[in-house]
Amino acid sequence: MSSGNKQNEIEAESSTKDNDLSSFGQLSLDEDSEEFYNSTHFSTTEERFIKDHDLKVKAFEALHNGNGNGQPPNTTPTSNTIRRRQSFIDLPPNHSTSKYPYHPLGSNSKESETRSNTLPEEHPSEELIEVYQDVKTCLDLRHKYLRTSVQDDEMKNPKNNDGWTIYPPAPKPTYKSRNKYNQIAHGGNDEEEFDFNKCIIPERNDEFYFKQDEEGVFQVYKSDCDEKLVEIPTLNTYFSDLNKITKISSDGPAKSFAFKRLQYLEAKWNMYYLLNDFEENKHSKRNPHRDFYNVRKVDTHIHHSACMNQKHLLRFIKYKLKTQPDEQVIFRDGRILSLAQVFQSLKLSAYDLSIDTLDMHAHTDTFHRFDKFNLKYNPIGESRLREIFLKTDNFINGKYLAELTKQVMDDLESSKYQMNELRISVYGRSIHEWDKLASWIVDNKLFSHNVRWLIQVPRLYDLYKKNGNVTTFHDILVNLFKPLFEVSIDPKSHPKLHVFLQRVVGFDSVDDESKSEKSIQSRNYPVASKWDLPINPPYSYYLYYLYANITSLNQLRSKNGYNTFLLRPHCGEAGDPEHLISAFLTSHSISHGILLRKIPFIQYLYYLDQIGLAMSPLSNNALFLAYDKNPFYSFFQKGMNVSLSTDDPLQFSYTKEPLIEEYSVAAQIYKLSGVDMCELACNSVKQSGWEVAIKKHWLGKNFIVGGIDGNDIEKTNVPDIRVGYREETLKSELDLIDYYTRLRKA
Repeated sequence: MSSGNKQNEIEAESSTKDNDLSSFGQLSLDEDSEEFYNSTHFSTTEERFIKDHDLKVKAFEALHNGNGNGQPPNTTPTSNTIRRRQSFIDLPPNHSTSKYPYHPLGSNSKESETRSNTLPEEHPSEELIEVYQDVKTCLDLRHKYLRTSVQDDEMKNPKNNDGWTIYPPAPKPTYKSRNKYNQIAHGGNDEEEFDFNKCIIPERNDEFYFKQDEEGVFQVYKSDCDEKLVEIPTLNTYFSDLNKITKISSDGPAKSFAFKRLQYLEAKWNMYYLLNDFEENKHSKRNPHRDFYNVRKVDTHIHHSACMNQKHLLRFIKYKLKTQPDEQVIFRDGRILSLAQVFQSLKLSAYDLSIDTLDMHAHTDTFHRFDKFNLKYNPIGESRLREIFLKTDNFINGKYLAELTKQVMDDLESSKYQMNELRISVYGRSIHEWDKLASWIVDNKLFSHNVRWLIQVPRLYDLYKKNGNVTTFHDILVNLFKPLFEVSIDPKSHPKLHVFLQRVVGFDSVDDESKSEKSIQSRNYPVASKWDLPINPPYSYYLYYLYANITSLNQLRSKNGYNTFLLRPHCGEAGDPEHLISAFLTSHSISHGILLRKIPFIQYLYYLDQIGLAMSPLSNNALFLAYDKNPFYSFFQKGMNVSLSTDDPLQFSYTKEPLIEEYSVAAQIYKLSGVDMCELACNSVKQSGWEVAIKKHWLGKNFIVGGIDGNDIEKTNVPDIRVGYREETLKSELDLIDYYTRLRKA
């Protein structure tokens, strides 16, 4: 081949690539741009924005049309010029094209046949291939654990089948408000009040039976053949898998690789946002009716005993003190005290009470002091007031807390678009805790279409052991799970518990993660029945036993047609970052996760599997991490599955709508756009445990498909252009894993 022909081919190839990059940067308005310019919505501000935007595009094109050295694009490099490898190369020929480009194409440009991406190396080394193989190994381990525990696909949960009925049924859409000036007349309130007598309690199913094995895990067997319903990983297998992922994540090349991929994702977002900000806003403005305030948003991490704000609690205490001062509320010091007598002993009157007197806000004195934060649950620093107003099991059978909960539910129903997943405690000190809690819920009719429940299990074995409540860790497991297996086989043995569990979506593990964990040599931890030590088991040990028993329970309930549960623990708030690896193996999603910033490889795994993170920057700001250092926005930019939550409004919030307060502070600090806020709200609904039938009403009937095909902008107010970018970016990363792991096999 002559040198002239070869030169022409090089120039043609260079021209093609320049045209591809140019088409990537084009941001012409769509076919009805003329109509847009002439519409009543057009303003001089938008015109100025368009001009600025055009300048950015021209600058972008100029960067790629030149070679960066001031030479014209077609200048032939001299023989002694160092030739660099291409920064953009095509993925394999069978790599699928994007069905919706996340950058708007010009009217004259054509969608390219293949999608370009930045591969880590043009000629991959063995080290890179091995790192990708390690990534796939970690993901496969997680998927195996989630499949076994029925947490991998929400459509496997019987409550998401078409035949599942929600009682009482959701009311017809209406606007419920106490504001008399904006009421719209409608045909009365069609909402049905909960009636326990109308609940259908199924008969006993003798097809299965259960018993505990030698490790303390409840196993379910088929009655006819004594065969296990599911093979659960043993304690040794679990710690072996945990060590494997820990070893991979601490490997130098793996950490460097993950760090660079995360940097690439953040840089890619910055480029996307620079080019598409205006286009996103245009789509949002064209979407009728919907905005941030009327898209559904779920508070995916909020504790029940702190779900009200401080002003709400103060008004309630004053009201009770003025209207029912003689009501007997507590047994102390050998006698029964009325509410008035309790406050007389504190030398306080209703007039003396104020926000400052209650002293329940977490201020600077709680930073890195979780012990002081726990004391903030005591109004005026008095544990007796906490027992009276914020406990379910007390002298008045949790009457005051039930009234407070109803008021919070009423506020949520008035707002219509805000939902709460309230976490309520079951400690494991007594086997009767479940029945008492279920009776409290059912007898006080604490059912709302805006509320679902999670069960939080505090990691307080050492305290129970010290107080003589339990002798071994095995006792806690029996108290926690035996009633659940009984009611799953024979609902009539605990009828109120059966009804309550229909509104429970999962389990949480809570306590101070920053507590030091005394490690045992070689991690040869004793099984639950032999853990009679005075020290608390480590976080990973707690998580294994929660996971293992929930796995058996889910398999049993799934076979019997009852709803299953997810494991959604507090994780990565403080303490050992290894907690995040335990949760990666066993949990559907987590709360907090701020320590992911310290372990890039695990952070990359959380991104690849889109593990939900319910983050609470205001809570972290008071306890463990200043707001400006919180990684929330960095996670959001990279495309991680993050949502905003309040944690404890009683300690951190000042307004009547704590979730909106959380969003508004984040919007001001991080300069979030309306589309950003709606994407976070959409993430919160997807992370939540509401029934799929309800999620379809909130997100669109095809939301389960995911991506652009599952997005309904009229419901979510998230433009397809944003969803397409997220979908394509994630698919590119997953395709790279598939590509490099196939190279190793070849």
